[in-house]
Amino acid sequence: MRPRLDDPAWLDQQYDNRARVADHPRFLGNWAEASAHVRRQTPGASLDLRYGDVLQETLDVFPPTGPVPPGGAPVMVFIHGGYWRSLDKSDFSFIAPAFNAAGALVVVPNYALCPAVTIEHIALQMAQAVAWTLDHAAEFGGDPSRIALVGHSAGGHLATMLLTCRWKELDAGLPAQPLAGALSISGLYDLEPLRHTPCVMRDLNLTPASVARLSPAFFPRPKGTRLFTVVGLEESDEFLRQNALIRDVWGPTAVPVCETLPGTHHFSVLNPLADPASRLHELALRLLGLR
Repeated sequence: MRPRLDDPAWLDQQYDNRARVADHPRFLGNWAEASAHVRRQTPGASLDLRYGDVLQETLDVFPPTGPVPPGGAPVMVFIHGGYWRSLDKSDFSFIAPAFNAAGALVVVPNYALCPAVTIEHIALQMAQAVAWTLDHAAEFGGDPSRIALVGHSAGGHLATMLLTCRWKELDAGLPAQPLAGALSISGLYDLEPLRHTPCVMRDLNLTPASVARLSPAFFPRPKGTRLFTVVGLEESDEFLRQNALIRDVWGPTAVPVCETLPGTHHFSVLNPLADPASRLHELALRLLGLR
């Protein structure tokens, strides 16, 4: 089914996740509360480290607590969502403990928010955060040759974008492909519908040119890495379409996992990531080389 770009009400119904999930404040509140607890109870965490000069260019590092593989802990960089315009890294510390216990180092970066900046700017900030992680992971017991990304919603878009980054153009000293892969949860890969969606269009300020630059579904598939995608089965038709689209375009070699998670919507789909018994957690461990 093609998106109905000339139907603003339909687009809002498809993309306004807070309107679709009436109790979304409960999920946001639970994430924030659990994350505050993690930061209080993790004395080894390094918070608000700078990866750049701008106010929002900070990140949190959570060290492994479980057995670390030879050569250092694999590194998971978690990129939060919020339609590039809301939320904060401090809302997502709750992701870290289960991965720390499995022997992974977890990095959670912040970024500036639309409409103060563009999505292009945010994507470059996330590339800068990955470059910082490559340089500094070993200081925290991490293995910079084993970095995987996990992102939710807009964070899934950003993680997918980073798989296609021309790293040598960013910095000649970086590897051509520093990333083992990415897990995108309820990600967005074709931004053209958002250019027409009333609930977000003014903040995102997308143009036809920026859509072309920012839609991974329009890019050649990346080499030397892989993307896992998951979406909640109870999400909108458009989020289900987006999830299938990137697999269709990049193919099963680049996207070997493309799944729906039963019984979950756009917010509840994230919670299993922190559950060691869940499929979502297991997929992230696979990217980290811990399964």
